[in-house]
Amino acid sequence: MTRPRVVVAGLGDTGILTAIHLSRHADVVGISSKPGLVSGQELGLRLSRPDTWARDYRIPFDRFRKLDRVRTVHGSLTAADLDGRMVTLTSADGAEHVELFDALVIATGVRNGFWRRPGIQSPTDVDRDLAAAHLRLADATSIAVIGGGAAAVSAAANLAATWPGKHIDLYHPGERALPRHHRRTWQNVSARLRGLGIGVHGGHRAKVPDGFACDEITTGPVHWSTGQDSVQADAVLWAIGRVTPNSEWLPAEILDADGFVRVTPELRVPGHELVYALGDIAATDVLRSSARNRADRLLAHNIRVDLASRPDRAKRYTPPRRRWGSVLGAQHDGLQVFAPNGRAFRFPAWSVDTVLQPWIVRRGIYGGIRDADVPGSAGHRRRRT
Repeated sequence: MTRPRVVVAGLGDTGILTAIHLSRHADVVGISSKPGLVSGQELGLRLSRPDTWARDYRIPFDRFRKLDRVRTVHGSLTAADLDGRMVTLTSADGAEHVELFDALVIATGVRNGFWRRPGIQSPTDVDRDLAAAHLRLADATSIAVIGGGAAAVSAAANLAATWPGKHIDLYHPGERALPRHHRRTWQNVSARLRGLGIGVHGGHRAKVPDGFACDEITTGPVHWSTGQDSVQADAVLWAIGRVTPNSEWLPAEILDADGFVRVTPELRVPGHELVYALGDIAATDVLRSSARNRADRLLAHNIRVDLASRPDRAKRYTPPRRRWGSVLGAQHDGLQVFAPNGRAFRFPAWSVDTVLQPWIVRRGIYGGIRDADVPGSAGHRRRRT
């Protein structure tokens, strides 16, 4: 019996996990513009300690044991014919290719600042981007971080922890930062920021220069629409949450007014059989929370029951009301994780590298990741196009 072909468009965190769950039940093709996982998580660690960040958040596809059954294709998606069951992509050399599918998973995410860009990159390109941002901030005496979300807060905290001699300020527009988290979370985190010597300034809404996409580190001054005097800094990090979905390759009929993919609670795309979306590109809720709440397993289940003509067995995704989880990432005293009610619990520092990453994340979530110096399995079907 011929196995169904599932194309997973986008191999970020959620795309990889979905491909892993489906690889035993279908012929899976994963398409990515990156040469491996280049996660959008933990911006602060990426900027302050890029080598440490890369160990856990930048991983070539052939190191994932559970991707051995998946054929990965390196290219940029340019079009989708949902009725004709095909997607079109362009490789780094400009050649055009077509991939046919029985089921399609749209997981191409969003672009957001210089750390989430959709274009094709080689390993050298990724190396260059990581080094450039780190060196730009290392050379700065004063840093202004603009934004009130987890990315901005994490960046400020990790930069201050790595370079305690720098003058670092966080400017956020509301009464408090982390407005999508429980109030207790911000109370805890703000005390830690001040303990690191960071200036925390609420009620500051930046004037974004015309035509500026907030996708580079700039130099001050920063002007405010809320009336405060302008601020000068050697380096200005823009993390204001201005995201744009990577949906230009998709037909407009499946997108909402902001360009995100409309989905049902089962993560199906309405009007198109066996087409699904999850992650930051899926319009599940105002937080687009399926990217952070393990909806990959639920979606894989729904695809399997749909392929078996048992749609009545599909499960519904229920978004959380608030964001939760780690905000600052692993610190010298461990990893602090916040529950939806704002209560915090901590993994001790010793457990992060000996238990959490190797056993819970690498083995438990991803099903095993080979060490960097171990060659990839010959069974991993990989094609660079």
